[in-house]
Amino acid sequence: MPVQPEPTIAASHVNGHRASVLDKCTAFTRADELKAQGIYPYLRIIETGQATEVVVGGRPMLMLGSNSYLELTSHPHVKARAIEAIQQYGTGCAGSRVLNGTLPIHIELEQRLAKLVGKEAALVFPTGFQANQGAISSLVERGEHIVADKYIHACILDGAGLSSGRLHRYNHNDMDDLEATLAGLPAGAPSLVITEGVFSMEGDVCNLPEIVRIAKAYGAQVMLDDAHGLGVFGPGGSGTVAHFGLTNEVDLIMGTFSKSLGAIGGFIASTERTINYLMHHARPFLFSASASPASVGAVLGALEVMEAEPERIERLWENTRFLKQGLMDLGFDTGASASPVIPVVIGDFERCLQAWRLLQDQGIFVNPVVPPGVPPHRSLLRISVTAGHTHDQLTHALQGFEAVGHQLHLLDRHA
Repeated sequence: MPVQPEPTIAASHVNGHRASVLDKCTAFTRADELKAQGIYPYLRIIETGQATEVVVGGRPMLMLGSNSYLELTSHPHVKARAIEAIQQYGTGCAGSRVLNGTLPIHIELEQRLAKLVGKEAALVFPTGFQANQGAISSLVERGEHIVADKYIHACILDGAGLSSGRLHRYNHNDMDDLEATLAGLPAGAPSLVITEGVFSMEGDVCNLPEIVRIAKAYGAQVMLDDAHGLGVFGPGGSGTVAHFGLTNEVDLIMGTFSKSLGAIGGFIASTERTINYLMHHARPFLFSASASPASVGAVLGALEVMEAEPERIERLWENTRFLKQGLMDLGFDTGASASPVIPVVIGDFERCLQAWRLLQDQGIFVNPVVPPGVPPHRSLLRISVTAGHTHDQLTHALQGFEAVGHQLHLLDRHA
């Protein structure tokens, strides 16, 4: 949970009490304090499917917090493909892919995904988190190095932590620091540079051409997490790597199904030999039950819709430009966002939660992001635009943000 951590309790006798590994659970009160203040923003129960309008607590709300960029989670064809897969294969595979959990649709999906991102082969994992964790932890061994942007997702950090290699982090999108970091590694040491295509909290895009140039100059391989770029950037939604025309220069591409593709799961795409290695070494693949038939069927349906309805991506970008420009015209700080992920930077932790609550009271659903999800003093409201939003809905959202901005004096400096 992205709330401020409480101090840990030393494993010793305290006031006659024998220390327990569960003592920290009793001592953790930050969530209770936020609930008492009425600004606890997590675990809201959404009583309808993902759409531009949802119901929370019996109340309709404008959804500006969903990663369903192409509005495919409720698309009739996507749902039909999921139902068809359940009818043919049941609700689960009852085992891992390497034993009894591989279905024809798993193979079909992997072939489709590899073709989409322009790689020889792909490997599907039950979640995107496991895809990153499994690939990184199995590829990087002792004496090898991971060089990653400081804003990378938690699953990349966990994958690095589970590997035997050493992690180095360069300043966010700072190419000079990336080069200095690589230059500081032992000569000839194998290294893997990892970045996100679209950074999940700030919505900015990596400087992939420079990352590739610098990495190749030092003999490093490049891995790109395109969770928020797939379905958004590139020809036909093929992603950030294709957007920059660098498909042959990026060694590994990771993508997820829980954003544009309307389901849950993830994949790694690379050369056939790399995917073959991961298939036999990535522990989250080897020892997890395989992706469910419903998820695999849904993603196949989503890929078919992406191909048949390219106008969805066009509408997504029209909506993105409209809302971002509107927020900037009001005077909000939207950072360096260049994607449908638009941050409204508030700064202060509690002020951010107050802004979230006031928007919630107006029927506008956004996601507050506070440390450690973002650096200290950079708490923000994370907005996600989708292809399904109308201009009337987005105009209503801008009116709500304007009212909250004045109420909390967030726009005073622009008066």
